[in-house]
Amino acid sequence: MNRAVLAAGLVVAASCGERDARSFVSTRAPVIAITHVRVIDGTGTAARDDQTVILEAGRIGRLGNAAVLRPPEGAQVVDGHGRALMPGLVGMHDHLFYMQANASVPVQAAFARLYLANGVTTIRTAGTVDLEGDLRVKRDIDAGRLPGPKIHVSGQYLSAPPGPPNPALVAQEVAAEADRGATSFKAYMTLRASELRAAIQAAHARGLSIAGHLCAVGFRDAAAMGIDSLEHGLIVDTEFYSNKQVDQCPEQGASIGELAELDVGTDPRIHRMIGDLVGHGVAVTSTLAVFETLTGYASAVDPRTPAVLAPTVRLQYNIDRSLWADPNTPGARAWASALAKEMQFERMFVAAGGRLMAGVDPTGWGGIVAGFGDQRELELLVEAGFTPAAAIKIATENGAAFLHEGDRVGRIAEGYQADLVLMRGDPSVKISDVRNVELVFKDGIGYDTAALIATTEGTVGRYDLRQVSRRPFGALLIGAVALVVLYNVVRYFDRRKAKRRRASSTRPDARTM
Repeated sequence: MNRAVLAAGLVVAASCGERDARSFVSTRAPVIAITHVRVIDGTGTAARDDQTVILEAGRIGRLGNAAVLRPPEGAQVVDGHGRALMPGLVGMHDHLFYMQANASVPVQAAFARLYLANGVTTIRTAGTVDLEGDLRVKRDIDAGRLPGPKIHVSGQYLSAPPGPPNPALVAQEVAAEADRGATSFKAYMTLRASELRAAIQAAHARGLSIAGHLCAVGFRDAAAMGIDSLEHGLIVDTEFYSNKQVDQCPEQGASIGELAELDVGTDPRIHRMIGDLVGHGVAVTSTLAVFETLTGYASAVDPRTPAVLAPTVRLQYNIDRSLWADPNTPGARAWASALAKEMQFERMFVAAGGRLMAGVDPTGWGGIVAGFGDQRELELLVEAGFTPAAAIKIATENGAAFLHEGDRVGRIAEGYQADLVLMRGDPSVKISDVRNVELVFKDGIGYDTAALIATTEGTVGRYDLRQVSRRPFGALLIGAVALVVLYNVVRYFDRRKAKRRRASSTRPDARTM
């Protein structure tokens, strides 16, 4: 059975109406005072204890020591004792789709709620499978009809057209996506050098940026062409693969296997690559969380994830999780080694002056979802060797600066937009406290995070039957649901056999986007 049909069938279910964003608001007033709170301002500097932060007209009006700065008369007071306040996360690789069974399912409204509920107040989608749907949910969020973060919408994936390189066609695609409303672009794995150069030039001609999850082209060549950001880091850069052919994307498992053998700290080629990226001002987006799901580590399994998945999607998640649960297979060990080397690369890149950003990339086999994965990314940055304050800066101020919004979001300072996360504990000491979100402010409006998550339970992957039935062959697709469910039960046993085969393989392969 075709995997696209399989994925579509897995997510067919009845839908319910979305709740207006106002129904999730728990804190709203002309003036709000958050008192006696620990402030982590997003700049990487030490946290400040016992602060008061005054929110006025959607912005941070004043902040200072709570012993000196008193709440204005009539202000709504939020008690910050035992809590920390940090900027809203700026997710730079935060899709509005969920990938499972090697197929991608648009889940814009559900993921928008999950991002906001978990403290992500701004996202760049870094590639879409449904541009019109992403633009529609952005409009609904901006109008207050749906809850969610501020969205910078990327176009559809720019892949190599069939046949010989066709840079003109790729440039036309960039122009067409820009006309539809895309504000950034994603060059994908198969794009060849002449096509990548054309895409970069076409995007820059519109004053727009372009990111790359590259494979056929290496990082140094892309940097010389003027690409703006590179996604995932060293773990996808194939320029060091011994059998790399010009304009060809090698098999992922082979390149990952060789990466596991590289000495990242001493290899002069990697140092030259980092120097080129820094010299050309190319940012790198860290997506450690998606790669962790391929290692078999127990830490990669978030107990919150199954509850937000639609029932049929949860079934597939449980099957796939069992197949990726053993850290002792050669494939899992290769990914674990690659993850460790990626962490080392990211430390080296930042030490050399590079701008590192953060995102979740809810793809792979489906092991992570919006929001939860962004929080795990922060934890993994700390495991990689960054201080909690530095990790928070990577996930807030750095992304805001890349988006040319560094004077408005990404830090806690007077005059900035009041995009803030209030949580129990102190993530500047214990980074896992980022999971203890109690209240998320966007433009000075506080949202009930528990309510946002509660209404997301069982919805990720659920599809609207009315939308399916209006599509060509929609009735046929709906009729395939029962067969798909049965197919997955049968495939479970096939996958168990595949797991045993993979255990003897040294060539792991997994798709990230």
